[in-house]
Amino acid sequence: METSILNRLDRTAVSYADKVMFKDEHSEITFGDFNALTKAVGTYLAQRIPAGQPVAVMSGRHILTPACFLGAVRAGCFYAPMDGDMPQTRLNQIIGVIQARYMVVDKAHLAIAQALSFDGEIIVLEDIMNTAADEALLASRAATLVCTSPLYVIFTSGSTGVPKGVITSHQSLMCYIDAVGKVLSVNDGDVFGNQSPLDYIAAVRDIYLPITFGASTYIIPKNEFAVPTTLFETLNREKITALCWSVAGVELPAKLGAFDVAKPEYLKKLCFSGSVMPCKYLKIWQEHLPEVLYVNQYGPTEATASCTYYVVKEKVDDDTVLPIGTPYDNYRVMLLNDDNTPTPDGEMGEICVSGPILALGYYGNPEQTAKSFMQNPLNRNYRELIYKTGDLGSFGKDGNLHFHGRKDRQIKHLGHRIELGEIEETARKVEGVGDCCSLYHKDKATLYLFYTGDASAKDIVLFFRKNMPAFMVPRKLINLEKLPTLPNGKTDMQTLKSYFK
Repeated sequence: METSILNRLDRTAVSYADKVMFKDEHSEITFGDFNALTKAVGTYLAQRIPAGQPVAVMSGRHILTPACFLGAVRAGCFYAPMDGDMPQTRLNQIIGVIQARYMVVDKAHLAIAQALSFDGEIIVLEDIMNTAADEALLASRAATLVCTSPLYVIFTSGSTGVPKGVITSHQSLMCYIDAVGKVLSVNDGDVFGNQSPLDYIAAVRDIYLPITFGASTYIIPKNEFAVPTTLFETLNREKITALCWSVAGVELPAKLGAFDVAKPEYLKKLCFSGSVMPCKYLKIWQEHLPEVLYVNQYGPTEATASCTYYVVKEKVDDDTVLPIGTPYDNYRVMLLNDDNTPTPDGEMGEICVSGPILALGYYGNPEQTAKSFMQNPLNRNYRELIYKTGDLGSFGKDGNLHFHGRKDRQIKHLGHRIELGEIEETARKVEGVGDCCSLYHKDKATLYLFYTGDASAKDIVLFFRKNMPAFMVPRKLINLEKLPTLPNGKTDMQTLKSYFK
């Protein structure tokens, strides 16, 4: 049994030493050179930090970033990726949670890192790339890893206003990569086109499928997604065969007419996730690329990226609603009622996940971990944890799982999970805001904020832009004399929804 992802990296680095592993618009790196770089970074870190510690990483959209991640792992540690484009307040919150002693940054993010409330040591990636590898030290650090050791901590929205750090183990990641690789029939001839930010959960496919199968990944420049014709030109120039994109990434080229100009000639497989796919756009992909394998994925970060999949074999229509399918290998999915009893076939219940792919919990937050990762109420005989997703689903007669939206106030917006409570907690920090309530107009993918007080909409938006990621800034702000309430004193959200336009 493989104890860590490093076993796989060592294997592919030998088998594909001279093959390009990662490429961006400016440079490329082979499997052999990538592995050597992870050892250089790992040696530098191992000489300074004990095994089992978190390493914060703030690096850009380029080939060195995955090597920096794996360098932390070489040191027997785990990495916590940070997006330097996020507001300083948000980055400081993440620093406060992870409490890392070391942060590795590329030169482009050094000034941003220095401006943060970080009292540890900042290491510039480019300055340590030529560190001589200490193979004995690295072997001793690798020996400290077991399959359940943490691999990374990725932060998601938290209802209390503080982001939650989801801890994923080597075992969970390898289970997922093996499962998705099997469904997509990934092989060493595949070239992936990376869309997701490298610090985001979806990027694990573009990073770890090459490490496992000897495939390659091209990191697509972010600006090209705003110009779909240029995007398609890039896919053809780089001979991209596989895409694992957000629904928004798949939707945009079809919406903007990219297929009227060109099409991805080499594409063989496309999987998408993050939100519900509008099939009027998937239909356009199918019409122009009928031989491509299309896979709809569903799942939370707490279950290692995606837990179910559906292979789209039928030709979709504008009004088709795709199932989210069946569990991947090593995933178990069940539906529970509010009283934790099993949901009868055909009825709607909360989607719950179990298996070796569950996260280790939330970093530094045992209370929230115990609340979210609970004993399977259907099993009283031995310890079996499940994660309650907060999503509603039902099983069809064909055994496929169907998605029916959120049970609570956590939503999916632009591929990101957001706690509406965090929007409200942030709004209450704005001077002049009294009561407030955030709602989501799903059909228009629009975040609303209803509030009382004399604060201006401009002041609120500016505060959000300074303190929160762009995808969490409300687009519609409505000032009310008072928020409507129900007889029990709670906010009447149905009345507020009457403002949706």
